[in-house]
Amino acid sequence: MSESSDAPLPSARSAPTVPYASYLRVYEPLTAFAEPERTHWSDYARRGAAPSAQDELRRSLTDLVRVPVVGVPEHESADAFTVVVDGVLLVCPWRTRLRGWLALEELVEWFPRPVLDAALPPGARRQAAEDYERWRERNPDGRPWIRTGVWQIPLRWFVLVADEERDYVPGERLRYRTPMVQARRRLARALRTLRAAEGYGMLADGLVEVGSWLEEFHPRSMVELDYGGLLHALPADRLAADRSAGDLAAGIAALRAGDTEGATEAYGELAERWRAVRERLFAN
Repeated sequence: MSESSDAPLPSARSAPTVPYASYLRVYEPLTAFAEPERTHWSDYARRGAAPSAQDELRRSLTDLVRVPVVGVPEHESADAFTVVVDGVLLVCPWRTRLRGWLALEELVEWFPRPVLDAALPPGARRQAAEDYERWRERNPDGRPWIRTGVWQIPLRWFVLVADEERDYVPGERLRYRTPMVQARRRLARALRTLRAAEGYGMLADGLVEVGSWLEEFHPRSMVELDYGGLLHALPADRLAADRSAGDLAAGIAALRAGDTEGATEAYGELAERWRAVRERLFAN
C-alpha cells in the first residue's frame, strides 16, 4: 500500500492521558458515498481540514463535559480521517454521535447501576436511548466506521492484519494498515481453521461479528488497527517488542497444521498478555 498523504499525527507531548483506547477503522473510497456526502468529503479533503486523532478526542470530551450532562453529543460530527492511497482518497467518518450511542449501550454491561447513575444520570441515559431509537428508524442501515476497545485490543482484530504491516514510531503511533480484501481473506481463512477445532468458539464467534461489519464496506477500503491511547499506557519496551498480530497468526497456523499444543500455548500467552492490560481498567 503506497500512501501519499495522511492526517497529522499528535506529538507525544500533547498526547492525552485518557481514554486508554484502541481503534479499528475503515477508510472508504469516495465512490462509496452517495451525494451530497461525497462532495462534502471531497471538499473537506481539498481544504486540508482533516484533523488528527488528538483533535477527535479533544472535541469529543468537550462535547461530553457539559452541564447539564448529556449522554452523547447532541449533533453528529461532520469530520473524518482521510488518507490518499495509490492516488485514491479514502475517508473514515468520525460519526461521533452514533459511536456515543453504541458506547452507552456497552457501559450498561460493564458497570453496576450505582456507578452508571453517578457518572450519567438515568434521565440522560433514557433520553440518549430514545434519541438513538428514533435515529435508527430513519437510518436502519447506519453503522460506524470506527470501533473502539477500552483498555484492550480485542484479539479478533489482530486476525485482520499481518506482522509485516506493523508501523511503530515510538511516542507517536503503533498501527497496522491493510487492504480490505486482505483483511477479509485472513478472517475467512482463520474462521475455517477455528471452526474445525475445539475450544475456540468464542474467538470464532467474534470473527463472525467482525466479518459481518466489514461486509458493509466498499471492497477497495482500507482497514486500520490503531493502538491509540494504549501507546501512552504501556511501557515503551513492551510496545517495541509487541508482535501480537504475528503471535496470533502463528497460533492459528499451528492449529491449522494440527499442532494443538503449540496453538494452545500461543493463544494462551497472547490472551493472558492482553487480559493483564484490560484489568487495569478496574485498578485504582
